[in-house]
Amino acid sequence: MTGSTQKKRYEGFEGRITWLAFALLLALAGLCLRLWQLQVIDGAQYADQAENNRLMNEPLKSPRGVIFGRDERVVLADNRAANDLVLVPALCNDPASVIETLNQIIQIDKDALLAAIANAEQRKAPWEQIPVKRDISRTELTLVEERSFALPGVYTVARPQRRYYYNQTAGQLLGWMNEIDLDEWKRLKPRYSMGDVTGRSGLEMQYEDVLKGVDGAMIVSRYNGSVPQLKTDERGNAYVEMDSKGRELEVEERIDPVPGGSIFTTLDIGLQRECERLLEGLTGAVVVLNAETGEVLSMASSPGYDPSIFVTNSPNRGQLVTATLGDKTKPMLCRAHEFHYPPGSVFKVLLAIAGLEEGVINEHTTFGCSGKFYLPGVSRPWRCWRLKYGGHGGVAVVDALAYSCDVYFYNVGLKLGAERIKAWSSKLGLGVQTGIDLPGEVTGLIPDPERKKMLALKAGKTEPWYQKWYPGETVNMSIGQGEVVTTPLQNAVLMASVLNGGRRVRPYLNMELGPQVSEPLFSEETLRIVTEGMRKCVARDKPAPTGTGKEAKIEGLDILGKTGTAQVAGLQHVKHYANEEDIPYELRDHALFISGVTDRSPRIAVSVIVEHGLHGSSTAAPIARQIYEYFYLNRPDEPGSASVAQPLTIARREVGQ
Repeated sequence: MTGSTQKKRYEGFEGRITWLAFALLLALAGLCLRLWQLQVIDGAQYADQAENNRLMNEPLKSPRGVIFGRDERVVLADNRAANDLVLVPALCNDPASVIETLNQIIQIDKDALLAAIANAEQRKAPWEQIPVKRDISRTELTLVEERSFALPGVYTVARPQRRYYYNQTAGQLLGWMNEIDLDEWKRLKPRYSMGDVTGRSGLEMQYEDVLKGVDGAMIVSRYNGSVPQLKTDERGNAYVEMDSKGRELEVEERIDPVPGGSIFTTLDIGLQRECERLLEGLTGAVVVLNAETGEVLSMASSPGYDPSIFVTNSPNRGQLVTATLGDKTKPMLCRAHEFHYPPGSVFKVLLAIAGLEEGVINEHTTFGCSGKFYLPGVSRPWRCWRLKYGGHGGVAVVDALAYSCDVYFYNVGLKLGAERIKAWSSKLGLGVQTGIDLPGEVTGLIPDPERKKMLALKAGKTEPWYQKWYPGETVNMSIGQGEVVTTPLQNAVLMASVLNGGRRVRPYLNMELGPQVSEPLFSEETLRIVTEGMRKCVARDKPAPTGTGKEAKIEGLDILGKTGTAQVAGLQHVKHYANEEDIPYELRDHALFISGVTDRSPRIAVSVIVEHGLHGSSTAAPIARQIYEYFYLNRPDEPGSASVAQPLTIARREVGQ
């Protein structure tokens, strides 16, 4: 009885065994399912990862695209093989001795190199390539090769390096380059790698996507914890034979780099060089356009810079780069399209066109000039530059352009009004971007009443006198002063429209873009009148007063022109100087001149500005004359020049007919 009622010693054991067996079966099933997923479902993915861990892409840098002049005979920018000197510690019997020998030959940073060797040894990477010096010169390369017996483990690796053939010539148009930073790399990868360079201005920046090639790669087997060592043979071809720990490697696949695309420019390199020569010692800009197409034949700016300093490893490279970037004269900016200036009397060409087209004047409309102009109710007069000679007397539009009568255009401006002046300025390319294929173009400004009101409200100035547009502002505007500012390139576009029959051109540098020309924007009658005034401006064979642009006259060429003197400082700041040469440089007026030739092909439109040059007649016009002498009369026979035809059959062909 007692035995039948006593509890079993392992009561419930069978149930626990059952549950344990079930749990083991469940775990085994999960493991099998996981193995199925890893090996069957995701097998290909993990196989690729394993293969990628075994392989390494060693990049092969692509050469950047070439920038040509007008044809293949003129290379503005291409690439050369730069030799970087490297050292492999494992191949040196005595690294310290090798470094001492190197320093005697080419002068290196010994301490930095010894520290790099020590770091490689600490990381157990004695076969790692340690950079010694980038882009060594031919002389240095020869010296190293001559002493190669004493330099075990030292050799060169080649890579493409940007080269600018003409140094500073057209430097601002080509632009400069430097390496991308970490933030840029994160944004631009995978096309870019750390250490890659990119254009920062000019054509190098504008056409970065075209010029930048596609890097190739060598797919190399590798061992864990090591880095393949890239070398180049005597022809500059890259190869890999070992890693940073000295183990032999195999190249399993090679993908050759794709070079960047080339660009042919419209630049006449001889003319560009001549324009820059004419600006030597001055601050300013010269633009020369093909008036029919908008091709930029030259766009010079002074001071300039040599883009080579940013890519060439010279001993004083750092000092040159720092000095150029910090130069207060701003040589990094092209004054032709990245600066704007008051156009001064150059703006009168626009006023004449607008006044004739709007019907507020005609060829015979006359205004009297005594040297002063008064607005009703205003006691202060507006002066004409000929005040001390008693003014110009009664003048019509042709003589007003030829002699640059301020009073005449004060009257025209008031009749037109600021709104119509603004509209015609925009139509003919002043105060608006020209569309040139270069970064950094500034817009300039042609003010108007609506803009003034908007700015006043934005500044919280609600009083009506802050928002009102006054007639005096229109008077200032009428001779290209006040708030009016344009670029030398915009002035050249205006001049081109006078030469080509009233059409506005889009200036361009890349030949592939081709011309973009509008329909005629003003009548042939207006064109005839304005052309006559601008021709008379340059003529010398007239009785006094002669045209203000007479210093640009060349016998045998039919030259049109318009001078400009842009006021920099108010009269109260300079009136106490007896002679204008005594005026401090920074207070002197800017000198401008726009001009063109009508009886030669191609017809070129020329825009010149000399900062603080005092007068367009005496400073800017002679520069234009020398450009015409070079381009049409004394041109040397050199490659990449724009072809110049003989004089047109009609000696004085009227533009637009």
